[in-house]
Amino acid sequence: MKTSHPLVLEEIRLALGGRTLVELDAVIGPGEVLTVMGPSGAGKSTLLAMIAGFLDPAFEARGRVWLRGRDITSLPAEARGIGLLFQDPLLFPHLSVAGNLRFGMPRRVKDRAARIEQALAEVGLAGFGPRDPATLSGGQQTRIALLRLLLSEPAAVLLDEPFSRLDRQLRHEVRQLVFDRLRHAGLPSLLVTHDHEDAEDAGGPVITLG
Repeated sequence: MKTSHPLVLEEIRLALGGRTLVELDAVIGPGEVLTVMGPSGAGKSTLLAMIAGFLDPAFEARGRVWLRGRDITSLPAEARGIGLLFQDPLLFPHLSVAGNLRFGMPRRVKDRAARIEQALAEVGLAGFGPRDPATLSGGQQTRIALLRLLLSEPAAVLLDEPFSRLDRQLRHEVRQLVFDRLRHAGLPSLLVTHDHEDAEDAGGPVITLG
């Protein structure tokens, strides 16, 4: 399901103990990836937490987050419609690959088995549904995490250094796959990273913190 709405970050200011960490004003268009770079402690993960809805109350936050044309700043995390992709794929070890993909799918989706098999085939993992996630390589696990996110039909995506633990030779291939799928789905996405090659492959604007 292709989306056509931006993720709007309106006059965001994050501070801790009176010290400003992040000041940001941005509009991320459908299918666009905004990359936020900066050293450790610059506030990258804090920014993601604020947008996603699980910011530690120790931080002072100002500004508004808009998605689907509505202010989601005060909504609980589960009601915001935001998908997350982390450094670790965080696949459920007690579920098969198909079980992981089925987990986040909206209840209204019919013929889930066919939809899952189609999604696996689209990323070169046809027939992997019954597999145990522990038997997959790092690159394969990242692909499954991406599919699980997409099948949950989010309205925007946050990427927290999702390529940092992949072998260097795999990173470019997996990055291209992830960014191509996000663009194809028309999802506004925000990537935080230390890696300049991540930013280059994302192909969108870059903001440096600190």
